[in-house]
Amino acid sequence: MTTPSPTALLRQMFDAAIAAAQPALCLPSHLPTPPKGRTIVIGAGKASAAMAQALEAHWPGPLEGLVITRYGYQQPCQRIEIVQAAHPVPDAAGLLATQRLLQTVQGLTSDDLVIALISGGGSSLLVAPGAGLTLADKQNVNKDLLASGATISEMNCVRRHLSSIKGGRLGAACYPAQVLTLLISDVPGDSPMDIASGPTVADSTTCADALDIVTRYQITLPTAAHQLLESGAGETVKPGDLRLQNSTVRMITAPQMALEAAAKVAQAAGYTPY
Repeated sequence: MTTPSPTALLRQMFDAAIAAAQPALCLPSHLPTPPKGRTIVIGAGKASAAMAQALEAHWPGPLEGLVITRYGYQQPCQRIEIVQAAHPVPDAAGLLATQRLLQTVQGLTSDDLVIALISGGGSSLLVAPGAGLTLADKQNVNKDLLASGATISEMNCVRRHLSSIKGGRLGAACYPAQVLTLLISDVPGDSPMDIASGPTVADSTTCADALDIVTRYQITLPTAAHQLLESGAGETVKPGDLRLQNSTVRMITAPQMALEAAAKVAQAAGYTPY
């Protein structure tokens, strides 16, 4: 076997890492068989349009739906509508798109299947302010969180508890349909509840946790946001909630998987990766 030059090897490792994260390559093997009823595709994130494109190319039956991605990240799709909105600070386009997305999962039955395409960036693209909050409130809180020094996990804890769609609420809205969430992670630890603030998965954190984070980083909340957390009215969907009993979550790619793909190339060339 001819050992590639260092430059060629690095290029091969880079290409392998990128390929491991491409929805067109990593998504198809995770798709289920079509359901008896409808197939609805929803999603949000910087990779959601590419995920939708890959799904369309490999789905054997009818489907419909809407996904929200960042401005400039759209991909051509025939059956799934791609809507663009702002990231990292939400905007009115995201608010309207989220309202439409929620409408697409209304009135479903247990014969229907919802495929949720969720990736990094979805927290700002799924915009549904909690009770009493406005879009401006969400924008200001988001800006303060971004400037605070809080970790992504801490920021998303606060976001979940000030939202009407994050923290499992979108998944609950799909009940009694079957829900398959396909995740692309960009967060340390790859926790599903931290990817796009976990719109379809149960959340083990609490309003009290969110308040603690806000206090620790000295973030001034709008009055309505503080009341939402202090009263517990912003509580998320918790593990064991029956509305998530038909839900399945699959991590289709994550940074560690890309690193492992690059390591295999190095190993095949006779190197020991660390």
